[in-house]
Amino acid sequence: MGAEASRGSFFGHRTDLKTQRDGCTLRFFSPPKNLLICNVVSSRCLSASNNRHREDSWFKSLFVRKVDPRKDAHSHLLAKKEDSNLYKIQFHNVKPECLDNYNKLCEDVLPSIHADPNYPCELVGTWNTWYGEQDQAVHLWRYRGGYPALTEVMNKLRTNKVFMEYRSERGKMLLSRRNQLLLEFSFWNEPLPREGPNIYELRSYSLRPGTMIEWGNYWARAIKYRQRNNEAVGGFFSQIGSLYMVHHLWAYKDLQSREDTRNAAWLQEGWDEVVYYTVPLIQHMESRIMIPLKISPLK
Repeated sequence: MGAEASRGSFFGHRTDLKTQRDGCTLRFFSPPKNLLICNVVSSRCLSASNNRHREDSWFKSLFVRKVDPRKDAHSHLLAKKEDSNLYKIQFHNVKPECLDNYNKLCEDVLPSIHADPNYPCELVGTWNTWYGEQDQAVHLWRYRGGYPALTEVMNKLRTNKVFMEYRSERGKMLLSRRNQLLLEFSFWNEPLPREGPNIYELRSYSLRPGTMIEWGNYWARAIKYRQRNNEAVGGFFSQIGSLYMVHHLWAYKDLQSREDTRNAAWLQEGWDEVVYYTVPLIQHMESRIMIPLKISPLK
């Protein structure tokens, strides 16, 4: 085989190698270095861009869902139709040195309001936090009759000398306080007094705006997985205060019972799917383990 090499120039670079073989001329081109670098960089950029796109798509598929337009208010679609109960949850952050006196003050005054038929309200439960927010009291009230009942109670309490003295004394013991008005999910049982001793867990979820209906649809099917040990107490969603908030209230005999009950849910077919689809709806979540006060109807 004979070979003949010839060189030319292409942008000042070696461009081809010509070989004579069996009477045929084979010409091989060697692209300039700047084109090779450009191609490599371009290829890497395209590959990186594709990888980022795939990662973004995968990430969004987990955490971003299309929010469908609603046709009605949450209160109409998710709350119970047969009653007009309104709930108020109060969070009181107490000065650590005042917690015992605060509890005694509540035990002296709150039962009288709960038992008075002139007040269309009931104390559902009252607790101190054990794990979670420390030195905190949580009170849950039910107003039978909705907003008119709430207004009636507020107006009557303003003229109740005992309550006004309680409120003044209470203010000296608090660092801060906040409340929310809630409605009850239609698929949860109404919270009723229960015998103890129990510990209670309040799991609070801040949802992405626009996802409350989706949350309700999944939990309407999921609640059956969490009623085997009668642990489900109540489920609520906020109307006034921090919005797109959900509160689930659970009762357990102790922390080990809580652990066993929650683990047992994973053995039931369908529970994992509920968790998979509801976790992306959550922006923030918090758990409180609470101990009921002596006056709490939920013991």
